[in-house]
Amino acid sequence: MYLNCKTYFSYRYGTIGTQELVDMAKAKKVKALALTNINSTADAWDFVEFCRKAQIKPIVGAEIRNGQEMLYILLAKNDAGLMHINRFISLHLMEKQDFPRMPALKEVWVIYTFGSRQVDELGENELMGIRMSQLIKLYKQAPEKHPEKWVVWQPVTFQNRTYYNLHKILRAIDLNTLLTKLGPDDLAGEDEYFTNKLELWNAYAEYPFILKQTLKVMDSCAISMELYSDKNKKYFSSSKEDDRILLEKLALEGMKVRYGEGNTLALERVKKELRIIHELNFNAYFLIVLDVVRYAQSRGFFYVGRGSGANSIVAYCLKITDVDPIKLDLYFERFLNPHRTSPPDFDMDFSWQDRDEVIDYIFKRYGREHVALLGMYSTFQGRAIIRELGKVFGLPKPEIDQLVRHRKDACPPEDKIQRAILRYGAMMQDFPNYQSIHPGGMLISEAPIYQYTAMERPPKGFNTAQVDMFLAEKIGLFKLDILSQRGLAHIKDTVGLIKENRGVEVDIRKVEEFFNDPKVADQIRRADTIGCFYIESPAMRQLLTKLRCDDYLTLVAASSIIRPGVSQSGMMKQYIERFHHPDNIPYLHPKMKELLEETYGVMVYQEDVIKVAHHFAGLDMGEADILRRAMSGKYRSHNRFKLIEEKFFANCKDKGYPDEISREVWRQMESFGGYSFSKAHSASFAVESYQSLFLKTYYPMEFMVAVINNFGGFYSTRFYFHELKKAGAKVFPPCVNEGQYLTSIRGDEVIVGFVHIQNLERKTVSRILEERQRHGAYVGLTDFIERSKVDAEQLNILIRVGALRFTGMEKKELLWHANFKHKRMEKVPSREAIFAEEPIDFSLPRFPKKPLEDAYDEIELIGFSLDDPFKLVDDDRQGLSYVMEMPQLVGKQVCMLGRIVTTKPVRTVRGDYMAFGTFLDEKGDWLDTVHFPPVLKKYPLNSGGFYRLYGKVVEEFGVYALKVSALRNVGLRK
Repeated sequence: MYLNCKTYFSYRYGTIGTQELVDMAKAKKVKALALTNINSTADAWDFVEFCRKAQIKPIVGAEIRNGQEMLYILLAKNDAGLMHINRFISLHLMEKQDFPRMPALKEVWVIYTFGSRQVDELGENELMGIRMSQLIKLYKQAPEKHPEKWVVWQPVTFQNRTYYNLHKILRAIDLNTLLTKLGPDDLAGEDEYFTNKLELWNAYAEYPFILKQTLKVMDSCAISMELYSDKNKKYFSSSKEDDRILLEKLALEGMKVRYGEGNTLALERVKKELRIIHELNFNAYFLIVLDVVRYAQSRGFFYVGRGSGANSIVAYCLKITDVDPIKLDLYFERFLNPHRTSPPDFDMDFSWQDRDEVIDYIFKRYGREHVALLGMYSTFQGRAIIRELGKVFGLPKPEIDQLVRHRKDACPPEDKIQRAILRYGAMMQDFPNYQSIHPGGMLISEAPIYQYTAMERPPKGFNTAQVDMFLAEKIGLFKLDILSQRGLAHIKDTVGLIKENRGVEVDIRKVEEFFNDPKVADQIRRADTIGCFYIESPAMRQLLTKLRCDDYLTLVAASSIIRPGVSQSGMMKQYIERFHHPDNIPYLHPKMKELLEETYGVMVYQEDVIKVAHHFAGLDMGEADILRRAMSGKYRSHNRFKLIEEKFFANCKDKGYPDEISREVWRQMESFGGYSFSKAHSASFAVESYQSLFLKTYYPMEFMVAVINNFGGFYSTRFYFHELKKAGAKVFPPCVNEGQYLTSIRGDEVIVGFVHIQNLERKTVSRILEERQRHGAYVGLTDFIERSKVDAEQLNILIRVGALRFTGMEKKELLWHANFKHKRMEKVPSREAIFAEEPIDFSLPRFPKKPLEDAYDEIELIGFSLDDPFKLVDDDRQGLSYVMEMPQLVGKQVCMLGRIVTTKPVRTVRGDYMAFGTFLDEKGDWLDTVHFPPVLKKYPLNSGGFYRLYGKVVEEFGVYALKVSALRNVGLRK
């Protein structure tokens, strides 16, 4: 009887969870149930699985609406019908078209709302739905003339009256209006809940043919698709066997390039992996990834292959990754093994500039009928819920802010509306809010993608599935992650700038040479890593110093233990201490020393769990990976986990380990598993870090310009300009004759790009550059005004920032002339004059110039001064110490002058806040500070400015910091 049920995937409309809907139906002994969310099939496959487990027949469809207007309900008769529904929804959502009032769909029931159509006009698969409240209107009609056209229409949208109120709140949020302004057309009917079957039967008893036809329709619908079975593109070539032969050929050829001739160890591992890849039907997956990589290579795109796929020697031989799994003792089973119950994936990182082209290639190469970006959905959370509810209830912003601050207080507010906000806010916590896009996941299916999901087209322009990664996994679709990051753009642009500026070709793939380069080693040992991917943050630079890092393997470990889980658990501190005192490490057992000696007895990587489970307890590699996944919080309820746990202890007993040793090893594995990080991920990150390090070491100016031009990094742009000047560059303001939109470099001279000028319009810059390109450099102020057609406001900005300094005039003189000429010019010539007219010359008095006015103009227009910012500081420098002196000042009270760079607040176990600060001193060196709760509370840190910092110099494993006891903000000179 229930042909029109919605869940909360009818965004900002329904209030019922998918599992909850099925549970409610089961409690009412419902035998068949239809899911029809608004213009969506987002949770259809969850619904199908839940229904099957509850022994309820699942019927899948959608409720179609144009905005607020409901048109009809679609029900799939079978799998083909569902594909037609998904395609129908997708076409209109992606093209932003209204849905038609009468759809023509095969294998689909179309149910119209009572009164929207004449019954005698309905086609073969079209029906008329009538609600209980509308039955009285049938007395004036003759429904028995068309008994096969009528069905029961009992929508299910919410659970009860309380949730009807929540529905109203969701509608107000969706319509961005006050609750009091909602009209009847904005809301569902108050009776849209699970009415008892008996009540329905009694209501329609006078029209048994309606009940009969409803049951007939439900009987005619069936979804038969098997879940968790492979739905991915089956073959890259023409058959599974051809894929096997091709992958084997390419892998063996690549092995000779990577390892040379006669490497038996590599050959054995390649053959083992190829066998497993073939048995698990992953040949096509590898070949598709390789195809994407080769396209990127052909276009000169930089990429990093990572994810668990970096554990594969086949991936390494194919140059999908640059991580040698033999050298790093990485296990293929971490990526793929016969026991694995969820699909593995490759993470492919591309420059943010190139990623969209790679995605576009995949769509065109494998067809838009078979490719989609993976979707996801944003949920209602915490403070955002309170703010949304505060608005729809009409609270003023100060009251909303106060409620947000105190929402977790034990004592509820006395105000009735505030209590209602907190109550309904708790009810809608984790509700889906709107459709979004997964950061990089892509699906490539064998059957048309519409068989599984409807699609939308966000502003990027790529078809995006309504299902998320968990549903894709349930369907049997494996995602390929095509991700973007700015670190790769730094590398790509640096290589281009080096060629352009120095005429040198850099092969950035020679990472083995970088690993062994003594200058690069010294660079990382000194933690001179600002701008370098993954290793530039204050915490990472401190860790590199503490570990005296100067080699690849140490950097791999550092990239893992810096992760929040490891560092917060105390394992990072333990690792550092053991690094400095390797002779005093207590190992549980000689075997554990053998396995973990590389990491000083500390489990650093996910692979360490696999290593211990396999070599210590004798589990096979597949079982060890299942154990690793379970200990990280996945599949812990799976029966296999319990069986593996039993086998672990049985094997330990057989090997003669004491019970207390076995239990302690298990405890350490279990406690570690929840925060572990993949060694393959760390190794991939470290490769890219070394590439950045090499460029920063040998070509620091080009590297910093590339970092600046990609606006990506831990720090704000001003501090990358600081590093640029520190590398020896002479930095000049933007220039209309020599500058570019982005920052440019010639020799050691750098011209700041127009992009950094605040309030300068992009069209103004484009016009200046295009005119210069067509007709050459500007010869004077008049020539510039006439040719560029820049308006007075934009011209004044350019003059104040120094972009017209080529004229030889001072700014104030330029401003006077420029504004005079603009007022005199009635119109700008439409074409270039044949003979240039001599500009009228004026005799102006000398304008006084203050020493710091250029710096203040730059701060206002660019955001920072291009000169030494400490020249602006109003401080006499009396009694100051400097960063370079800190090794001789350990334990002493000092005063230091610093420019604040960044702060990191940290919540203590007592609930207070302390902070770690990063400053620059006047010599250009980086200063780390520690601010404990009492000091931070008394002397809070603002987001910018200069400070006199008072405190004691402390040292830990070679890292020097200032333990701040007091500070004072220092003003700027006038």
